[in-house]
Amino acid sequence: MRANFRMQRLFVDADIVEASPIEAGQDQFNYLANVLRLEGGAEVLTFNGRDGEWRTGISFPSRKRIQLTPIEQTRPQPAPSDLHYLFAPLKVGRLDYLVQKAVEMGAGLLQPVMTQHVQGKITNIDRLKSNVVEAAEQCGILAIPNVTEPVKLTDLLQRWPIERRIIYCDEGDAGQNPLPLLRTIKEKHLALLVGPEGGFSEDERALLRGLDFVTAIPLGPRILRADTAAVAAMAVIQAAIGDWE
Repeated sequence: MRANFRMQRLFVDADIVEASPIEAGQDQFNYLANVLRLEGGAEVLTFNGRDGEWRTGISFPSRKRIQLTPIEQTRPQPAPSDLHYLFAPLKVGRLDYLVQKAVEMGAGLLQPVMTQHVQGKITNIDRLKSNVVEAAEQCGILAIPNVTEPVKLTDLLQRWPIERRIIYCDEGDAGQNPLPLLRTIKEKHLALLVGPEGGFSEDERALLRGLDFVTAIPLGPRILRADTAAVAAMAVIQAAIGDWE
């Protein structure tokens, strides 16, 4: 069932149960009452990443409170995406873009990875989580991706579950077409690894290429920025061996 983009969508933390009111938080109150200027009797769509999407009525028990009362489920909760997205953090503005696009493209887990040439850093994991929720609200996504704490690339690879294949974008690859390589992959559990603006170091490239559970792919003849490469790689993976098939 396709998303309804004519109605405002709102993420809530609480369980969503028919006719069971949910108290809106202060930020939600300000957004609904002061930004959207909604009144009692208006309706929005609510979701929590667990209970599907619900048509929900708004009421004002007092001037400073809003209650959200689920009326009926409009979409059932889908299974979460199994694609893991591993990325070297970028500078703040572009990092926000990267996270939002990863959610839109179907990432089920976002894992920041610290590499030798990384230029950005994660100072506030809650900011990443907020960007994930905002992207889900805007794009009709019901399954909220998990966001994990940053980890060093070497530490990540040491404890990696070998049944999940890592596909990594190698800017030093001599080829141009990733499709033949992607079509050789038989594993159902996948992760995409995209490096920093400066690329992977030679030691990191050698480490990745020496692991049986890693496949290196090129991304065509053009040099792409890291955030552009992430979107391009996720698109080609979803089209070739992911959930676009």
